[in-house]
Amino acid sequence: MANNNSGRDKNEKDLVCSFCGKHQDEVERMIIGPGVNICSECIGLCHDLLSDKPERPSGSRAPRAGAGRTRSLQAADDLNINIMTPAEIKEGLDQYVIGQDEAKRVLAVSVYKAIAREKNLFIQAPTGVGKTLSTVFPAVKAIGEQMADKVFYLTAKSITRTVAEEAFRILREHRMYLNTVAITAKEKLCFQEEISCNPDDCPYARGHFDRVNDAVYEIIHTEQGIGREEILRYAREYRVCPFEFCLDITNWVDGVICDYNYVFDPHVRLKRYFSEGVSGNYLFLVDEAHNLVSRGREMYSAFLIKEDVLTAKKILKGHGKLTRAFEKVNRLLLEMKREADGYQIYENVHTLTLALQSLYGELEPFMEEHDSFENRELVLDFYFQLRDFLAVYEDLGDDYRIYSECLLDGRFLVKLFCMNPARHLKECLDKGRATVFFSATLLPVMYYKELLSGNQEDYAVYVESPFPRENRLLLVASDVSSRYTRRNQREYEKVAEYIQTAVQGRKGNYLVFFPSYQYLKAVEEIWAQRMEKEQADGKRQPEGDAIHWLSQDGHMKEEEREAFLQEFEKERDETFVGFCVMGGIFSEGIDLKEDRLIGVVIVGTGLPMVCTEQELLKGYFEKTNQKGFDYAYQYPGMNKVMQAAGRVIRTMEDEGIILLLDDRFLKREYQELFPREWWPHQIVNRGNVGKAIRDFWKERKR
Repeated sequence: MANNNSGRDKNEKDLVCSFCGKHQDEVERMIIGPGVNICSECIGLCHDLLSDKPERPSGSRAPRAGAGRTRSLQAADDLNINIMTPAEIKEGLDQYVIGQDEAKRVLAVSVYKAIAREKNLFIQAPTGVGKTLSTVFPAVKAIGEQMADKVFYLTAKSITRTVAEEAFRILREHRMYLNTVAITAKEKLCFQEEISCNPDDCPYARGHFDRVNDAVYEIIHTEQGIGREEILRYAREYRVCPFEFCLDITNWVDGVICDYNYVFDPHVRLKRYFSEGVSGNYLFLVDEAHNLVSRGREMYSAFLIKEDVLTAKKILKGHGKLTRAFEKVNRLLLEMKREADGYQIYENVHTLTLALQSLYGELEPFMEEHDSFENRELVLDFYFQLRDFLAVYEDLGDDYRIYSECLLDGRFLVKLFCMNPARHLKECLDKGRATVFFSATLLPVMYYKELLSGNQEDYAVYVESPFPRENRLLLVASDVSSRYTRRNQREYEKVAEYIQTAVQGRKGNYLVFFPSYQYLKAVEEIWAQRMEKEQADGKRQPEGDAIHWLSQDGHMKEEEREAFLQEFEKERDETFVGFCVMGGIFSEGIDLKEDRLIGVVIVGTGLPMVCTEQELLKGYFEKTNQKGFDYAYQYPGMNKVMQAAGRVIRTMEDEGIILLLDDRFLKREYQELFPREWWPHQIVNRGNVGKAIRDFWKERKR
């Protein structure tokens, strides 16, 4: 029974579990140690993880109040399922992941037990410990033991989808037969130059339903790992729409690899699995789960732009009631624009919404009746925008803010902004059996629990980095800052000097991450001058090597991105430096092992720019949990920093340096967010940083 706090002195210090974050009043007992506390529930979980005995419902601890789901291991026993022991799980995984014994044991056992208990699990684990296989393997075993029917491996980027496909392929090679399909976006599958699902325009849409069953039967009996190439090959052979064909295949496979959208986005989700009233015995494996916070906000927000209303109105001019409905909406938006000063927050927009509903009532039948007219696509885009706005407004709660704003380009925006997507995400998660959120950066875990599942009682596992600490040098500079108030020529010169000192320590490839493109360009200009001066003065780098560099562009096409990464693959006798933006395409998801990357320089704390939405988030969380700045700025910023730092040490053999350039990293509130492997670290300045780096590399040569 929980402790009763009614008689406690107001000045008595509250105790919180250092592992799960629960208050002393929420648990049976709290064990107090030197600088750390652990509750009785976490002790029980640790016992389960370390035990080699199979878990049975008889004699187990009573389930916690409000644990959520009702099924337990009893269901497995009723089906005569052989629940695996931790030792058996590790032994099975040993076939696929060599070494990393402790990491893979903790990961695989935790995932398996979360599935068995029908719980959500948050995993923080560094890259290189076999995270993907260690989550996929127990999920596959659970399906084989009839604990689940289907696994959805959810990704934010196509590169992680490829990693998942490889993991399932490895398991199949070892006789774990689980057939999978990877869903590719429609625009990447369509055979037509312009996407049109009208049978009159597309020969693959015409007669699709007459042929698709044969195509599905053939591919599922022939292929096991079904990806983009297989989909396109069979779709051409059977002349069916490749995207619809791909969706039909999901009915007949055990695993689906797809973007977050197909499970969570109300406008894109697979309705055959996740529409209202539909649920199943599914497992959700959410890779790079830190990305789901911003993606979730995006999915459950909606907006209207006044200029889009005007555009659609002009296209449909002269259509009587429809035109008048447009005029009323435009008039209301114009009034809101005149009243707005900067941005405006509203309790509600009922008057506008009523007008939008009238407009939608006229526009919907019009679009159904008129399938062809000039600029129809523009009107269709507005129609979907209007539909989404009304749908979100119907479901508004305390976790939303309504605001308007004049954008930099002069357009006027009204937005229904989702502050906390957890409520909506949970509705989707509850349609399955268990969910595993995993990433190399899920700190602090209570932040991600609050914004992804909304349940602080969900399990969480922190996997220690297995990489030798002596192979990594982490330096924090004390005499430089990226604060907005200190962004000047003097600070830019300091940063350029630090970068030069860092890359002169040893020949190799380096990445430098800046807080913005503007900051990057400012430092790059000084950097180029320093390089030119060295060349003019006849100064040479160690071993006679020059320093080459390349900068990330704000509008890089896919082939340009590939060319940028290829620079790190080249055999060269000189040092190469890539200038990038923190939080951009090169700060996560890229895998530059061994000598392909030996150092990372990170400029700034990654804090998002101050803007309307970040300030709204700050105000919202200040009211809900008194952590406005942390939730809106600090936690997202440190996630970017840790992702960027994670590029340099990827294997047991990797060696490299991480240089953090901002004195704010020395503050307690930032150091409390450092992962455990960042301790110990060295504090440096421009006077001694060169020696620290040289000493590190000298030690590596011994």
